[in-house]
Formats: sequence, structure tokens, C-alpha cells
Amino acid sequence: MNNATPPTNSTSAEPPDSSSPRRNSKRPKYSRFTQQELPACKPILTPRWVISAFMLVTIVFVPIGLASLFASRDVVEIVNRYDEYCAPSGSRSDKVRFIQSDADKTCNRTLTVPKHMKRPIYVYYQLDNFYQNHRRYVKSRSDQQLRNRNDENDTSTCKPEDTVNGTTIVPCGLVAWSMFNDTFSFSTNNNVQLPITKRGISWKSDRDHKFGKDVFPKNFQNGSLIGGAHLNESIPLSAQEDLIVWMRTAALPTFRKLYGKIEMDLRAGDTINVIMQNNYNTYSFNGKKKLVLSTASWLGGKNNFIGIAYLAVGGLCFVLAMTFTIIYLVKPRRLGDPSYLSWNRSPGGH
Repeated sequence: MNNATPPTNSTSAEPPDSSSPRRNSKRPKYSRFTQQELPACKPILTPRWVISAFMLVTIVFVPIGLASLFASRDVVEIVNRYDEYCAPSGSRSDKVRFIQSDADKTCNRTLTVPKHMKRPIYVYYQLDNFYQNHRRYVKSRSDQQLRNRNDENDTSTCKPEDTVNGTTIVPCGLVAWSMFNDTFSFSTNNNVQLPITKRGISWKSDRDHKFGKDVFPKNFQNGSLIGGAHLNESIPLSAQEDLIVWMRTAALPTFRKLYGKIEMDLRAGDTINVIMQNNYNTYSFNGKKKLVLSTASWLGGKNNFIGIAYLAVGGLCFVLAMTFTIIYLVKPRRLGDPSYLSWNRSPGGH
């Protein structure tokens, strides 16, 4: 009889090592970054610090707001709406028929200079209720075609103004097709002509990088339906700044675009005679057309919003600073001992 006992697994009898890591543990590897124990600025917002911060904002914002309002006040601006005056009175359909006809659309307007206007005087046209930001309108253009002569046939995104009679349109798309085509000429009451300079009215980056020097208009406005202005086919697109200005689409339905600059000073009380061609059709969509003459300051055109916004924030911070100061003086609250804060007792956070 075999009295030998069966061998046993010695490893199964050994107790598990408590120091060995658990294989299925999801505990992340320790680091000061993951445990948020890195040195950090932990300010204590005492009443003095809060009041000082509000007063600092007040001291900075109020002068900026006042300077912005004074700069905007120095800007002289003349705004004249002419679409209603330069069309026959009647219903909307009558005005649409007039603007689409071959009738003479010459219109005379008289403007009075309210204050002395220093050169340069910027001439803008303003359109209301014109949605240049419409998705289909914005996409109806070919930036490749505008930039490179070899991409003349890249008109896949230009529908419905991509081709005419089977030939490519340059520049193609609805944006270029609907280019503004009213014209203005100015003279004073002494019959002194005010020449308009169109050089430099567009962004230099657009002229240099978005419109090619070797790209010329081709078959533009040759279809049955004319949308807007015509382009000179002997001048490259990079030199046709009216087109470049128009092609930078506006984000809002009311916008201004630069038409030109008058490089002469105008005195207060001067009368400006404006001869305009009322060609652009805004009557079909109840739009408005305005002529704007404006000077500029170091902040740009006339805009009171920036100054008012800075003054409002500065004034609000001043009121809060005064309120906290009164509360702090009338009913002060004893602060606790900051040495009991966890990061002061143990910088490591433990």
C-alpha cells in the first residue's frame, strides 16, 4: 500500500503579497499634475483687493470711453437717402418698371455741409435690407478663378451665373453679377468740381492675394438679365477696386461700402451738388439706398457704441466699488485666519 501523499502546489499555500500592485486597478499613476498639486497662485479676495480691482477697471475704462466719444463727436457725417426721391412716385411695381427700363435715370441732389470737413472725405453708398450673407449668395463665386488665370473654367460653385452661351463668365457667380452700379459726381456751389479718387479704396491684401494681375473680365453681364455694373475687359481684376470692395460681402443686411475719396476740404455751409445715376434696383426687395459723406478720426468713422460701452462698464465698476466700500466701513466682517487654509498648512495639498 502506497502511503505517499499526493504532491501539493506550494505556491497556492503562500499568502498573497499585499505590497504587489493590483492588476485590474484603475487607479491612475501618481503625478503632481493629475493630483493638482503643482504650485499655483491662490489669492484671497479680501474686501480691499476687490475694491481696488473695481477701481482699477474704472480708472482704465472711463478715460478710454470719453476719448472714444470725443473722437466720434469730431467725425462729420452727411447721410442722404435718394432711392425714393430719384424714382417716380407710385406703387412698388411702378418703380421696378422704371428702374428696369431704358429711361433716363439721372438725378440731382443738394447737400449742405454742417461743419468743416477735413480731407480725405470718404464717400460711401449704403444699402438697407440687402442680405449679402445669404448662404447661396455667398457661395456663388469662385475664388480660384479670381486669383489664377489658369483656373478660368473653375465655375462649379458659380451657378446660376457660371456660363453664357456655353462660354465661361469671368468673374462668375451672383456676388459679382449683382455689383453696385450707381454713379456719383460732386461739385460745389461755385461750380468747382470735387474729383473722386478710387485708388486705394480696397484692402491691399485683397488686391495682392485674392485678385490676379493676369485675370481679365470675360463675358461679364453678357446674358439676357443684367444684374449690376459692367467691367472694363482691358483692366485686370486686381486693378478694378470697385469690384474688390463689392466682393467682400457684408455680414449684416444694412452695410456701407467705400465708393471713393474726395481729397479736398469743405467748409461749413458749403453746398454740394450731386449728380447721380440711379441704376441699381433695390425696389424689387424693398431696399434703401443712401449716399454718405464722412470724415474719419483715429478710431475710424462715427461710432458712439464703443465709447458708451466703455463708460457703462467703468461706471458699473465704480458703483460696485463704492457699494463694497460702504458695506466694508459700515458693517465690517472679520476675516478668518488664512494660515488655516489647506494650501498654507500643507503646500503639497495633503
